[in-house]
Amino acid sequence: MTRRPQSSLLNADLHCHSFVSDGTLAPEALAARAKAKGVELWALTDHDEVGGQQRAREAAAALGLPWVSGVEVSVTFAGVTVHIVGLGFDEDDAALVAGLAATRGGRDERAREMARSLAQAGIEGGFEGALKYVSNPQLISRTHFARFLVDSGVCADTHAVFRKYLVEGRPGYVPHNWASLGDAVRWITNAGGVAVIAHPGRYRFTPNEEFALFSEFKAHGGQGVEVVTGSHQRSDYAKYAAAAREFGLLASRGSDFHAPGESATDLGELPSLDAQLSPVWELLERRIRQP
Repeated sequence: MTRRPQSSLLNADLHCHSFVSDGTLAPEALAARAKAKGVELWALTDHDEVGGQQRAREAAAALGLPWVSGVEVSVTFAGVTVHIVGLGFDEDDAALVAGLAATRGGRDERAREMARSLAQAGIEGGFEGALKYVSNPQLISRTHFARFLVDSGVCADTHAVFRKYLVEGRPGYVPHNWASLGDAVRWITNAGGVAVIAHPGRYRFTPNEEFALFSEFKAHGGQGVEVVTGSHQRSDYAKYAAAAREFGLLASRGSDFHAPGESATDLGELPSLDAQLSPVWELLERRIRQP
C-alpha cells in the first residue's frame, strides 16, 4: 500500500454511536454534526447493530460527506469485554447480521440483574429507569443505566457513575459473555470489511495479556487499531502508535462520541494521526461512499 502525502492528516472520525445503540442522537443528526465539525470521512459504529447504517449512508450522501459502514462488536477476551470496530463491510452480509443478533442476545436478563444489584445498594427502579433512555431494548447497556443514575440525582455525571457503579467490584456490575475474538474478526472480514481493535488503552490488561490480544487479533485476520480516540489519554497516542508499528497494523481514529455534553471528545476534534503511521482509510478507499 502506497501512502499518499499528508493522508494521515485527514479528519476522519470512524467511531461514534447513535440512539440505535447507546448514543442519544439520530444517525441523521450525527451526520450533520460530523459535517459541521469538519469531518472528512465518517462512520457510524453502533454496538452490535447495523440498523442505523442505511440512515447514516443516506444522510451522509445528502450532506456531501464521505461515509463508510461501521459497527462495534462486543467481545469477551481474557475475561474482559473488548470492542472490535468493523469498517467498510457489507452491512447486509447474512453471517455478520446473524452474529450480531446472537451477540445482542442476553442483554435483557443482564440488565435485570444489574437492576437487582443496584436495588441491593438502595437504588430502586433501575431497569425501568434505564429503559427510558433506550431506543432499541435489545441493546440496553451500562450507558443507559448511567444516564438513569445521573438524571435521578445519584451521581453528578456519567464519569462519576463509572467510578462508583456498574464496574467490577461496584454495585450494578454484571459480567456478560460476548462474541469470541475470532468470530468477531471473521464476521467483519468475511463481509468484506476491516477489523480494528477499539480504544485498547481502556482495557487495563497486563503487558502479557495485551500482547496476547494483539497477537491473536492479527492471527485471526485483524488489520487495524485505534490510536487516536476520545477514549484514550494523550499518553496512549504514542503507546498505541508504537503498537501499530510493532504488529504491522493500520491506524484508526475516532471520537467514540455518544452524546453532547457527555462525551469527552466531540466529533472531528481529535488530533491527527502520526504521519509515520499507515491510516486505515487507505485500505478502505474502494469501500468509501463518496458524495
